[in-house]
Amino acid sequence: MSTPPAKLPAAGTFPSVVSPPAAAACYADTAGYFTAGIVAHRQIAQNTYRIRLDCPIIASLALPGQFAMVRIPDRNDPLLARPLAVYDTFSTTSHAVLESHSASRRYADFIYAVHGKFTTALKEIAVGRELILWGPLGNGFGAIPPIDHLILVAGGIGQTALLALGKERLGVCRYGSPSHPIPKLAKRVTLCWGARQADVFGSVEDFHTAGMDVHLATLDGSTGRHGTVVDLLNDLFGSSTEANEAINSGSTSVHVACCGPEGMMAAVAQWTLERQMPCSVSLEAPMACGIGICFTCVAKVRSADGSWDYRRTCIEGPVFDARAIEW
Repeated sequence: MSTPPAKLPAAGTFPSVVSPPAAAACYADTAGYFTAGIVAHRQIAQNTYRIRLDCPIIASLALPGQFAMVRIPDRNDPLLARPLAVYDTFSTTSHAVLESHSASRRYADFIYAVHGKFTTALKEIAVGRELILWGPLGNGFGAIPPIDHLILVAGGIGQTALLALGKERLGVCRYGSPSHPIPKLAKRVTLCWGARQADVFGSVEDFHTAGMDVHLATLDGSTGRHGTVVDLLNDLFGSSTEANEAINSGSTSVHVACCGPEGMMAAVAQWTLERQMPCSVSLEAPMACGIGICFTCVAKVRSADGSWDYRRTCIEGPVFDARAIEW
C-alpha cells in the first residue's frame, strides 16, 4: 500500500506504565444479577453468532470494554457462567438502526464464537428464551486519555470489545450512566482487523457505518492484506524506522486499543513499544466468577517500579497497559 506513515507522538510525551486503578473493584460491587430475554439471535460469520438480550440495567450502564458473565438457566453442564464482552447497546430490537448518543438503552448485544460446551449449547437457544447474566463488569477502556487518532486492532473476534470504544470516541454514541463524563472526541478512528480467512469477519458494516476507517488482513489472502494484522499495521503506519522519524516531528496524539488472541496482542504490544505508541490491551482469560473471588483469571502485571504481581483480569482488567503485561 502507498498510504503514508501516520504521525506519532512527539518524543518525550510517551507516559510511564500505568497500574490498574485501585477503584476498579467498584464495578464488581455495583454489578447486577438479571434474567434477560433473547430478542434476536443470528449467525454473522463462520461459527460466530450475535445475540441481543433485553437487559436495561446492563445496557444503560455498560462502558466500552466491559463485559457480563452469561449463564444458561436450568443447566449444570456447563455449570459456570462465561464472560462475553458487551459489543453494543440499543434502545430498539432492530439491527439496522444507528441510534443517537442520547437514546435510552435497553438491549445489549454480545458476539461469540462457537467453541466448547457453553457456546455450542448457546447457539441452540432460540429467541424468546432467557439467559442469566450479571454485570457490567471490568474496568474497560476508561483510562485512555484524549487523543486525535484512535487505532483499534482486533484479532479473531476481538472486535467485540472495540466497537463501542470507537463509536464513543467518534461521538456516534454515548455509553454509561448520564453522570459518566463524555470523553473528548478523536479526529479519526481506524480499525485494523486480522483473521485466518474472510468468512471469519462478522458485522464489519458496524464499523463502516459508525465512520471508522476499516482495514482487513487474512492469513490465507482471501480478503484484504495477505498476512497478519501486524503486517497490516506496517503497511498503514510505517516501519520502525519510518515511525521513529515521525516521532521526532510528530504533531498528533495516537493510542492503540487491542483485543484478540494472546500471541497476536503480544505482537501488537511489541510493535507499539518499538514506536513509543501507548497501547491498551483487553485480555481474554478464562473466568469462573467474574467478580474477583476465584483467582482463575490472573495475569502477570508489572508495576512502575519494575516488580510484578498477579492481577485479576475480571477486576483490575480486562483492560491493561500493554507494557505492563508479562507476555
